[in-house]
Amino acid sequence: MFGLIGHSTSFEAARRKALDLGFDHIAEGDLDVWCSAPPQLVEHVEITSPVGKTIEGAYIDSCFVPEMLSRFKTARRKVLNAMELAQKKGINITALGGFTSIIFENFNLLQHQTVRSTTLDWARFTTGNTHTAWVICRQVEINAPTLGIDLSKARVAVVGATGDIGSAVCRWLAARTSVGELLLVARQQQPLLDLQQELGGGRILPLDEAIPEADVVVWVASMPRTLQIDQDRLQKPCLMIDGGYPKNLDAKVAGGGIHVLKGGIVEFCRDIGWSMMEIAEMEKPQRQMFACFAEAMLLEFEQCHTNFSWGRNNITLEKMDFIGEASLRHGFSTLNLHSQLHAAAA
Repeated sequence: MFGLIGHSTSFEAARRKALDLGFDHIAEGDLDVWCSAPPQLVEHVEITSPVGKTIEGAYIDSCFVPEMLSRFKTARRKVLNAMELAQKKGINITALGGFTSIIFENFNLLQHQTVRSTTLDWARFTTGNTHTAWVICRQVEINAPTLGIDLSKARVAVVGATGDIGSAVCRWLAARTSVGELLLVARQQQPLLDLQQELGGGRILPLDEAIPEADVVVWVASMPRTLQIDQDRLQKPCLMIDGGYPKNLDAKVAGGGIHVLKGGIVEFCRDIGWSMMEIAEMEKPQRQMFACFAEAMLLEFEQCHTNFSWGRNNITLEKMDFIGEASLRHGFSTLNLHSQLHAAAA
């Protein structure tokens, strides 16, 4: 069985969903009530791959909401409690979705393996970052040419290049896609220098210099709310892949030759009888999901029960090949510009 650990996009969205699910005592509480609410296994699902394999899964709502990010101990407890519940339910492989994987990594939850009487088995969990990185790379490869962008000559900026997903994207684009030039953007200089040496190339630039040069921009870092982008300085056409969380790039820049695509999202080949992706505000909630969630499904389809994506900068091209081939085989496709436009028109 696979598991997905997620959360609502806001406190108000979480309260509405709790009412829909019949958890009135939680829905009517204030944020302090939600801070003490335990995780809930809210949905079971059965999925059949085009190759005929059927798997079962469960969605666990961590009862975390983004408004809790400033409460360090609460955020940490929410993720660990949800992981404990997944393990107690006997789930073989569980993906950490949304902020849960960010909290796990940034708050170094590996130091907290024991939750009450449960010792967490790390092999039962994955961040899903390998599949997310592969999907973002495929979105670049598929969508840039449709805009007339020749990737062999293009400058591709990766914002958040030294992160787990960002570094994997850089490795793939440098080795497999052979883009014209990689522009490496991140906050800390030494990890950028290390990445540049590993890649054997790439130009390190600050954000405000990289963006105007880039034909393609891959955002795999959360965007500061105060960031302002001058569209007049951008290349046209320009493809921007919003691979951060939350996805808010289209509110900053879109139109006039700037094409924003939600990154790291996949679509299954048929409807799935679940309601969980409505929480994530997917345009096609019966088929679309975050690629990190799909990784848990793929690992269950492949009977590969291990922490496939774990730790920082451990994503290899070989792992990306494996999960990418599995993704195609089991009926997943990347979200592309034409499908995004079609959904918006509908």
